[in-house]
Amino acid sequence: MTIPAADQAQNLDDLMAKAQEAVAGAQYFHAERLANTALQIAHSQHDFDRMARIVGPLRESRRQRLGQALAVATITILDTPITEEMPIEPGCYLVQPPRVGAEARRFRQAALSRDVPVAVLCREPLTAALGLCPIVGICSSTTVRTTVDPPADPENPDLAWFVDGLEALGDWAIESIDPEMVIDRRIEAILGRLDAVPDHDRLHQCLHEACCKAHQLLSTDHPTPGSPTAKTKVKP
Repeated sequence: MTIPAADQAQNLDDLMAKAQEAVAGAQYFHAERLANTALQIAHSQHDFDRMARIVGPLRESRRQRLGQALAVATITILDTPITEEMPIEPGCYLVQPPRVGAEARRFRQAALSRDVPVAVLCREPLTAALGLCPIVGICSSTTVRTTVDPPADPENPDLAWFVDGLEALGDWAIESIDPEMVIDRRIEAILGRLDAVPDHDRLHQCLHEACCKAHQLLSTDHPTPGSPTAKTKVKP
């Protein structure tokens, strides 16, 4: 049985309200899960207005979680096998060879499932020609990769280098998006990159701006967002 559009919208609004309440109550992990679920549902319904509105709670919950991880101010290097049973403490983790990006992603997801605040960065072997350090973030649909200067002490990278690496990866995720994409394809591209690099603040801002623009365009063409006709691709 098809759920009426009005009921779908109400269910989504209820989920968004719970996410906002969780943020207000400092339940950041719960808020992140609720907000991420709401974002996915709204995207599946081409409801760009609600997508734009749920970015705020998602962004804030992740910002708080990242702050908790960085507050530990120590970096643990992971270069041994990463298992589901391994203990995970709050803090910053640098995943490096022979470990790879997929393992870094699994580690971050395991920490989130246990409500443990972590910041995770994955680096690959230095490039022989330039001596730069490749860093990478991946998800099932997207790989984000860029290079940064290696840490001054490769055996003991400092927190400033770690944070700069997280920022550089997210910055490249934004820069690598074709500015000529139609707006709904741009949103899909941002969502993929946000899944690969979830702790970058400006990437959330880019998603919010793109969703607002898509909603504005759809509202001009289709007064009833969420209706079958409103699922037509929109061009900037």
